[in-house]
Amino acid sequence: MAAWIAPRRRFTYESRPVTETLTGEVAHVVFENEETGFRVLRLTGVRGHGGLTVVGVSPALGVGTSVRVTGELRVDPRRGPQFQAEAIVPVLPETLGGIERYLASGFITGIGATLAERIVARFGLETLRVLDETPERLTEVSGLGKKRAAEIVKAWSTQRMQSSVLLLLTTHGASPGLAARIIERYGERAASIIQQSPYRLAIEVRGIGFRTADKIAASMGIAGDHPERAQAGVLHELREAADSGHVLLPRPELVTRAATMLSVGEDHVDAAVDALWAASRVVIEDDLVFLRRYHEAEQNVVHALQDLLASPGRVLSGLEHHIARFEQRLDIELAALQRRAVELAAKHKVLVITGGPGVGKTTLVRAILSVLLGAELSVKLAAPTGRAAKRLAEATGQEATTIHRLLEYDPHAGFQRTAENPIDAQALVVDEASMIDLQLAEALLGALPPAARLIVVGDADQLPSVGPGAVLRDLISSGTLPTVRLNEVFRQAEQSRIVQNAHRIYRGERPASAGAQDPEADFFIVTRREPARAAEAVVELVTGRIPARFNLDPRREIQVLTPMHRGEVGTLALNAALQAVLNPRGTHIERGGQFYRLGDKVMQTKNDYDREVFNGDIGQIAAVDPQKKQLTVRFEGREVAPYTLAELDHLQLAYACSIHKSQGSEYPAVVIPLLTTHFVMLSRNLLYTAVTRARQLCVLVADPRALDIALSETRKEERLTRLAERLKVISA
Repeated sequence: MAAWIAPRRRFTYESRPVTETLTGEVAHVVFENEETGFRVLRLTGVRGHGGLTVVGVSPALGVGTSVRVTGELRVDPRRGPQFQAEAIVPVLPETLGGIERYLASGFITGIGATLAERIVARFGLETLRVLDETPERLTEVSGLGKKRAAEIVKAWSTQRMQSSVLLLLTTHGASPGLAARIIERYGERAASIIQQSPYRLAIEVRGIGFRTADKIAASMGIAGDHPERAQAGVLHELREAADSGHVLLPRPELVTRAATMLSVGEDHVDAAVDALWAASRVVIEDDLVFLRRYHEAEQNVVHALQDLLASPGRVLSGLEHHIARFEQRLDIELAALQRRAVELAAKHKVLVITGGPGVGKTTLVRAILSVLLGAELSVKLAAPTGRAAKRLAEATGQEATTIHRLLEYDPHAGFQRTAENPIDAQALVVDEASMIDLQLAEALLGALPPAARLIVVGDADQLPSVGPGAVLRDLISSGTLPTVRLNEVFRQAEQSRIVQNAHRIYRGERPASAGAQDPEADFFIVTRREPARAAEAVVELVTGRIPARFNLDPRREIQVLTPMHRGEVGTLALNAALQAVLNPRGTHIERGGQFYRLGDKVMQTKNDYDREVFNGDIGQIAAVDPQKKQLTVRFEGREVAPYTLAELDHLQLAYACSIHKSQGSEYPAVVIPLLTTHFVMLSRNLLYTAVTRARQLCVLVADPRALDIALSETRKEERLTRLAERLKVISA
């Protein structure tokens, strides 16, 4: 029932909708999403309607539950009458049959049909009151022991608490999806905390933002200058800054931003900053304000590197022999800077290598590996994403893994490899390091054995990590670690216009297009100014012109990369347009107005450690089961466990994806729309990153004005951190 997921449809009405309140009993749960609380229910016994389909958000409801719904009856052109509920409130049943059906519905863990019948036979209409007030009496039921009775009481108490919290939240305009997290944090105190101190939700509960807490507080009449509101507002601004990649904010800027957002005086916010510092929720250092976890993470990165460098490490012998064998095997001669980097890797515990496309990073990594392995060191290779790890493995011929897998990440227990249980390796090579955020760097460095060597490789001029921090840039700019910046473009790569133009973009110069008839061309610029015409050009290129001229598969080998999700040339619109041409018909499942068809190209949008599929991985829908409402995806030749309807939230069409999502990947061909409508995202790093994703062909569909905006903008990717300054205490 994918279409139930909040599609924005236009309804036609037989008459003007009227808000009304109805009661009935849940006969069938047609669809439910536990994460969002969205449900489609079939009710019976509704006065004036008999049976009625109700759509809205609610707590978990078992068959037989009586509910009171408030909303409007509307007529969907495809599905007929539906009651669009603003509120769905459970009402405990009042008849013996209703109570028995309610208990037997599976809503209360541990009670099935037979036991429900016995409980009601013993307590009759007093059953629910007994469960609420004297649950110890459950042992009076024949065959029900103390242990099982205690489990039932616990399940009943949890469900009642969730319903109570949910009712309180929805009454004050919040989403039902918050109830479980609030109860997990506060337990039986949840309802009283919401009523007495709603801003604690924003301060203490994962995933609940300031705006949600502020909405609840305002509906309860809490004053706008309440001290806890100011504190929550300060934390909100620091979290917003972290979402933009910043580890800290200068105190004056933070105070001004929070005061403006809260519409209160700056002195009020200043006092809130001090209160948060006293409560150890933030750290203030030289008038810079950090969320505590990021301040600790920067310090932990520095301490880990200090420990690594302080531990004795031997200079690897036989260097010239290993280099000579490597050059002979590949029939090459290392450039002077590459040879210097190999020497540094043999001498030092830590080495940072950076450089753009075509400068020989891969060859250098292979040369360093030959020295490390020749010295009989156990070496591990890792990268931030599965795609990057696969590329590293293909380039080196050695096994490579994601950093999360290397650290044996458990979504429930966190990283299993730590200082107490370090990585089993004498040397670690980490590629695509520009994608590593501060907290991942903290975990990785903290799990390295002190005696290990570390080689960090990446292009510091690409987009920084999605998470806060700029670790690779900070390691380099600190000036305290041995660093090699490769800048010589090798002759073979020099013939590529992709490489030439990437370096032009890096220097802030306009890329140059090849001539339309150039048989060796690999970089073109197609000028389009209007979004609609640009979108048409992208579709034409992907589905017709590129496959015809370059013999590339439009689904597997051509990737559209765009700066934004919204708009005529965003991922959403382009995916719909490309699907309509490349895969317009066939077996499918619909969810939220989106069709997932057999053969569609899709991307995973959330790490899934059970399937071993990670955010940004691209696959193809290999099987669709419309009856079971599930589909199977093949990633890199491996089919993973089927996705249920609810799990489709973790998949999106991938004919087009965002440039940020493409980090760590390479594609045979990329098509990049770049228009002035993208101006909020345009930057030199963004364009550079997009172009360097192309292996054989790159086509820009661009407005020249947008190109100029991107090339002139270097500030958007700057990050406020203090890691580089902290690293200066290290003596390598």
